[in-house]
Amino acid sequence: MDNKTLSCAALLWLSTTSAVMADTQKPNPNATPQPEQLYPTLLPKEALPELAQVGQYPVGVKTLQLVNKKQFNPNTQTVEDRKLTVEVWYPTNKTPANTPKATYVNETRLGLPFALQGNATRDAQVVNLTGQPFPLVVLSHGYTGYRTIMFYLAEHLASHGYVVAALDHTDSTNAEVDMVNAPFSGFFSTLLNRSRDQQFTLDHFSGTENFVSSIIDTQRAGLIGYSMGGYGAVNTVGGCYQFNQQTAATFTGSQDLNVINGAIELLNTCAAGQKAPAKVDPKWKAMIAMAPWGGNYQLFSAESLAKITTPTLYVSGDLDDISGYKGIQSLYQHTGGQSTYMLTYHNARHNIAPHPAPQIAYKNEIDLGHYFEPAWSNTQLNTINKHFALAMMDCHVKNQQDKCEFLQLAGQSNEQDTQGNPTPAWKGFAHRYATGMSWDMKTPKN
Repeated sequence: MDNKTLSCAALLWLSTTSAVMADTQKPNPNATPQPEQLYPTLLPKEALPELAQVGQYPVGVKTLQLVNKKQFNPNTQTVEDRKLTVEVWYPTNKTPANTPKATYVNETRLGLPFALQGNATRDAQVVNLTGQPFPLVVLSHGYTGYRTIMFYLAEHLASHGYVVAALDHTDSTNAEVDMVNAPFSGFFSTLLNRSRDQQFTLDHFSGTENFVSSIIDTQRAGLIGYSMGGYGAVNTVGGCYQFNQQTAATFTGSQDLNVINGAIELLNTCAAGQKAPAKVDPKWKAMIAMAPWGGNYQLFSAESLAKITTPTLYVSGDLDDISGYKGIQSLYQHTGGQSTYMLTYHNARHNIAPHPAPQIAYKNEIDLGHYFEPAWSNTQLNTINKHFALAMMDCHVKNQQDKCEFLQLAGQSNEQDTQGNPTPAWKGFAHRYATGMSWDMKTPKN
C-alpha cells in the first residue's frame, strides 16, 4: 500500500492550512501547564436542559494501555500489535475528600500543551453501588483529536450510571499527526481502524477481565462518535463502506491501480472489519454520530444503511463545512431503523462536539479552528449534547421508557410555528432557553 501524503486539494474537508503564524512558539516539553476550568459558570438548574444536570454518582477515572493484537498497519505494511490508550470514567462513592480532582493533559494540533480541570477523581475505588451492572459507552474522537476531547460528556454519563471508555485512536491524535508538514499522515489508518478500534474496546470491556468487571454490564452498550469517530460508528452498527476507484485514489493519493484496488479490498468492510453480509454485535443498543464524515463522499452503501436497526441519533450543524450537512442528512435519510433521529444546530459548523478551546489554542487559527464555533457557545453545545446523549442512552440502552419521551419532539425548538404563533417548548427545555435547533425522526411503519 502506497503511503504517500494525501493532496490538500483532495481533502478540502479538513479545513486547515499548513501555514503557521510566525509567532507560534514550540512547546517546552518540560513545562507543566496549569489546569484550566473550562466551565466556570453553570446555568441555574431551572435554565438547564433537564437531562444535562449532574447525576447522583461521584465519578472516578483511570487511564489504561490496551493492545489489539495482530492488526494490519498500513504505514509499515505489516501485521503488528496495535496499542491504544483508553480513558475510563465510572460511577463510584469512594472519592476521598483530600484527593484532588483529575486533570486532563493533552496538546493542540500544533503541539502546544494544555491541562484541563475535570470533576472526576483519579483512580477512585470501583464499588458495586446498586447491585445492578452499569452499561458501557464508547467515545470516539475525530481526525485529529484525543480521548478527552469530550470529557464533559464522559463525566456526565458516568455520573448517571455508565462506564465510559474513550480511546486515543493511534495514528490519529494531535500528538501523532504533524499538521504542518504531514497533515494527512494518519488518515488512511483512520479510515481503516476507526470501527475496528470501537469494537475492540467493547470486546475488551465485555469479554475480558478488567478493573471494572465487577460493575460493568457485559450485554448492553452505547457508542458515540464525532467526525471520523462518527464515520466509524456508522460502520460499527452495520453501514458498509463502498469505496470505489475514484474515492480510493483520492484518499490514498495514488494513481496506481494496484494500490487503489488494494485499498478498496482493505476498506470495504462492515461492522468493524467484516465482509458483507456482516453481523453487528447485538450488544450495541444505541449509537450517536456527531458530525459524521463520509456521507458527503457516499462512502456507505444505501442498502446496508437501510438494514441498520440499532437506534441512531445523528447530530449536525447545518453549515458543517467538513462533513457536509447534505451528506449527514443523507446518512439519516438512508438509515432504516425506526428509532432514528437527527438533531440540527442551525448556524453551526463542524465543531459541535469538542470541549471549549483551551487558552493556548487562541494563539493561532489552526488550533482555535479545532474548537471554535462562530455563532454558538461551545459550552451551550456541550450542555445540549449532554441532555440528548443521556436521553438516547437511558431510552435505548437502559430501556427507561420515560426517557424516550425526550426524543419525541416537534420539528423546531424556537417555540413558534412558521406563522409566528407560539408553540410549547421542547420537553426537557425551559421556556426561552432552546432556540436554533430542529429535530427529525423516522415515523414508525405500519
